Amino acid sequence: MAHLDWLNDLRMGSIKFSPVRRAHQEYIYSLRINPLYNRHLSPPPASAEKQGDWIDGYVQRETRGEEFYFLIERQDGCPCGTVRLYDLRENSFCWGSWILDENKTRFAAVESALLVYEAGFEKLGFAQSHFDVRVENTKVIRFHERMGAVRTEVLGEDQHMRITKEVFDLEKPKLMQIIQGHM
Repeated sequence: MAHLDWLNDLRMGSIKFSPVRRAHQEYIYSLRINPLYNRHLSPPPASAEKQGDWIDGYVQRETRGEEFYFLIERQDGCPCGTVRLYDLRENSFCWGSWILDENKTRFAAVESALLVYEAGFEKLGFAQSHFDVRVENTKVIRFHERMGAVRTEVLGEDQHMRITKEVFDLEKPKLMQIIQGHM
């Protein structure tokens, strides 16, 4: 597993990633219980304190290089979401727990996805990413397809998808041009 110095250096355009810590429990819990954001998520813990307990366990997994959970912040430090890299396999990583709130910037979705792939492909050295999206979350499925992801299978309520580093590398310049053209 790659050395973890890069965890605090993920930033692009209008956003940056900060590793999640217990101090973020109230914010994360507020996202997870908010019906505007939780429709396509797993059920939240019973309290902010329980969310904090989960984060404590996560920090141990991060230390072992098993998963990475980030607070998405605007460049001015205002939190605007979360995202997580997990289920790290031999050549593939999964990402999810992706929430962007009303404080997000115009390009936060594209920028956060680009940072996820920078972390997974460039920093951690994976060859592909696998993930699932709720079947009824068609807007997010289309977003991933525009980034180059392909549908692999439907299992229950989840559309499984994947993207390879090669495909992402072909799509990245177009995505960067969209962001840079509006800054």
